[in-house]
Amino acid sequence: MMNIQPNKGKLLIAEPALTGDVSFSRSVVLLAEHNNEGSVGFILNKPLEYTINDLVTEIDKPFQVFNGGPVEQDNLYFIHKVPQLIANSVEISDGIYWGGDFETIVNLINTDSISTQDIRFFLGYTGWDSSQLNQELISKSWVIVPNKYESDIIQIPVNALWKDKMVELGGDYLLWSNTPENPSLN
Repeated sequence: MMNIQPNKGKLLIAEPALTGDVSFSRSVVLLAEHNNEGSVGFILNKPLEYTINDLVTEIDKPFQVFNGGPVEQDNLYFIHKVPQLIANSVEISDGIYWGGDFETIVNLINTDSISTQDIRFFLGYTGWDSSQLNQELISKSWVIVPNKYESDIIQIPVNALWKDKMVELGGDYLLWSNTPENPSLN
């Protein structure tokens, strides 16, 4: 398998060994930032029971909210692919951005100027200190893969994302693709 370095825009796929980890079991994380100070990412495949209008009363539409990770779960974050509409956006890579002016987002959603195909919301994020992610990579907690979806990552179905990545990785990972989430219930 090729050795891919952790860079923003890459995907982190949780190794099957993380099965017992409540936050990261079967997670696929989009790295939004990676530098000498640390790393930030958002779990893409952990939808919550909330919608954005449950959390922000000014928003009229029920956009799904995801568990972005265990850090600052009382804060709302978002990634999107419409920087021309949202000021102060920060490019992650390949046409995908995070952050920006939230008041603009409220207006864009309420006027149907953006859809769920353009933006994804998260409660919390995934964060690592300066060398923590590298240590987790050495201990084989994660596999790094390119984000082949690019900006379309926002609209891909999430229910089988981890399983699909196991199949793509092939080899021994194929065995894990069909195991139940909780093997003790097998």
